[in-house]
Amino acid sequence: MIKLDRYDIAILRVLARDGRITKSKLAEEVNLSISPTWERVRKLEESGVIKGYRAELDWVGTLNASRIVVEVTLARHTERDMRRFEEAMQAAPEVVQCYATGGGVDYVLHVVSRDIYHYQRFIDSLLIGEIGIERYFTYIVTKVVKSMPDSVPEWE
Repeated sequence: MIKLDRYDIAILRVLARDGRITKSKLAEEVNLSISPTWERVRKLEESGVIKGYRAELDWVGTLNASRIVVEVTLARHTERDMRRFEEAMQAAPEVVQCYATGGGVDYVLHVVSRDIYHYQRFIDSLLIGEIGIERYFTYIVTKVVKSMPDSVPEWE
């Protein structure tokens, strides 16, 4: 685990908000000169803290698609069964996020589909594919209240 100081955290907060910020503007926002700021960014990238840079897309709004949250419980909890399920989720383009969870369910999925019919066909294909799903619960997202997937929390 890499040790982060207040400058590293400040850099991460700014980059999470604006990954296209210029070197000079980033340095200005974290109150360092350009060279040390950029050296810190390079170290954060090399250490894997910064995994990459990407555009935030609005596929749901652009394509009028459906956003769905799915809770999944597996029938069995062997390493093989969990690996089979996780590989299926990696391969499914409809699944934009998949979390293994502790507690009442095994996985929580964030699915984006063209419409509810397409979603149901997707779920049916998972069930037919016998990847170990015992039960699932579907929640249709009606409104996104907050979405900041890569933001850095401000803990005290």
